[in-house]
Amino acid sequence: MQPLLTLLPAAIQGFPKLSLIDIIDILLVTILAYQIYKAVRETNVLRIFWAVIIIYVLWQLSTLLNMRLMSTILGQFISIGLILLIIVFQPEIRRFLLLVGTKTSMSGDTVLKRFRFWKKSMSDQNAAVELDPYIQACMHMSQSKTGALIVFIRQNEVGDIIGTGERIDAVVSSALLETLFFKNSPLHDGAVLVKGNKVVAARCILPVSSNLNIDPNLGLRHRSAIGVTEQLDVISVIVSEETGAISYAVGGEIHHDVTPVQLRSYLSEAL
Repeated sequence: MQPLLTLLPAAIQGFPKLSLIDIIDILLVTILAYQIYKAVRETNVLRIFWAVIIIYVLWQLSTLLNMRLMSTILGQFISIGLILLIIVFQPEIRRFLLLVGTKTSMSGDTVLKRFRFWKKSMSDQNAAVELDPYIQACMHMSQSKTGALIVFIRQNEVGDIIGTGERIDAVVSSALLETLFFKNSPLHDGAVLVKGNKVVAARCILPVSSNLNIDPNLGLRHRSAIGVTEQLDVISVIVSEETGAISYAVGGEIHHDVTPVQLRSYLSEAL
């Protein structure tokens, strides 16, 4: 027992010493890994990641056991693995970069608001949004069971999505929104993008969410409403064509069956 105790300090001395920077580095990597896991745990990306790990382990084992044919095949696969990962994970990489860009943009916007006299345009962005036309339109379309999808633009530039539809650039009104979503209107299919008190575009195509945990009973309109909020800093308001229920989605989460009062309360805070 005594020799073991005498060898213990020497064994401890063999471990590398951790500095404060090393501890911070480990914590940051742990946080990053956890956030990446949270982002991909509800998608097929996690399965692909485990498949890559298995292939890498098999490559190491075949090399260790001198299995030349298997080692060569897996080695060639590993050599182009980075390119394959970029191709396979392209949507997730794009979503991650958009998320980082959104957070950075929001931080910069907060600083500018403190010095809003530097840019006159900031006063226009901070102008109060008139919610009455949106709430009235949602109420009327809910009563008539007219399907609708309204996307409120906040921080992100959405030129790509606007390009999929028809540019409107008109002052918002309840009648205009109801006309756009009228079932015989050529612009009723797709989403209407609004910013502040203006209707920006109509008949826009949105990215559909790939979240496997979404209620399978939800249709394409609801999935698109969720999908666009996963990638951009926007708020989606949905009116169901089947039930007339009003819902809103933000940050990839959907809130079902809200009343007009609840919708107004949320929008007044979020916008």
